[in-house]
Amino acid sequence: MFVPVLLFVLGLVLLIKGGDWFVDGAVAIARRYHIPDILIGATVVSIGTTIPEVLVSSMAAAYGQSQTAYGNAIGSIICNTALIAAITIAVKPAGNVSTKSLRLPLGFFFAAAAIYTAVAYTTGYFSRPIGIALLCMFAVYMILTVKKAFSGTIEVEEEEGEEDEKPMWKSILLLVVGAAVIAVGADLLVDNGKIIAAALGVPESVIALTFIALGTSLPELVTAITSLAKGHSSLSLGNIIGANLFNLVLVSGTAISINPFTIPADKTIAGMNASLVVDVPLMWFVMLLLSIPAICKGKLYRFQGIILLTIYFAYVLFQFFL
Repeated sequence: MFVPVLLFVLGLVLLIKGGDWFVDGAVAIARRYHIPDILIGATVVSIGTTIPEVLVSSMAAAYGQSQTAYGNAIGSIICNTALIAAITIAVKPAGNVSTKSLRLPLGFFFAAAAIYTAVAYTTGYFSRPIGIALLCMFAVYMILTVKKAFSGTIEVEEEEGEEDEKPMWKSILLLVVGAAVIAVGADLLVDNGKIIAAALGVPESVIALTFIALGTSLPELVTAITSLAKGHSSLSLGNIIGANLFNLVLVSGTAISINPFTIPADKTIAGMNASLVVDVPLMWFVMLLLSIPAICKGKLYRFQGIILLTIYFAYVLFQFFL
């Protein structure tokens, strides 16, 4: 049991470090070709922080582990919102939130969530056309984001800092090595997560919804803490919402396209699929709780963070003990 746990932790470390190298390399290449910083943040960096989820869910789908492929995406959304964003809000609420910059990602998120939910409650089977449709939504979102970036209609917070232009060979090396390290980390995480779940007698979906989801969300956690330390708490909100959107359209879309799957039913409540009773509704609830005050009032409140944190800890306890 010691070896699988050690390899599981090693997988998490490789995911974090690999993601860091990948983003550094991608940003350096983009800057060398004078791509606007806002475009880098809206595309390369956002995708880079979601790569762990993409790799983990894709590999799980390829191996036929639908519980991990499904649970990682939904679990990451709940973790991002009710733990990572909640910590940021509870410590330092954002007094002024740019509603204009949130409308596009929130609109796409809830549209994708509606599709996801409709499939979950009707057929329960995510077919390849559904996966392709989600990937198409991702492509449309990226096109609109790029268009808005070049038109200057997206509001951003810019940070001043020294330009550290890396040699092209080093940037490419960081990109390639980062991607390879992420792939190895994802493989270790999926394989050993399954072994640990079996040894503990815990359903694979529970491991995916908690430990794996938290592990693959660590890049977002680092981003949130960094933003908070620099006084940009509203910036971390945008990162969380963007990551949640990518979890639905990119992570789930890729996994489903690789190997369509049915929603796992390894845990039930009163004879009903626990995911449909708890996970999907909770995904909607925490996102609405986070988003409505930001859109309607242009503010975030400390009580939101406290409520979200309470919900997350109750959710984790529920997964393991009920």
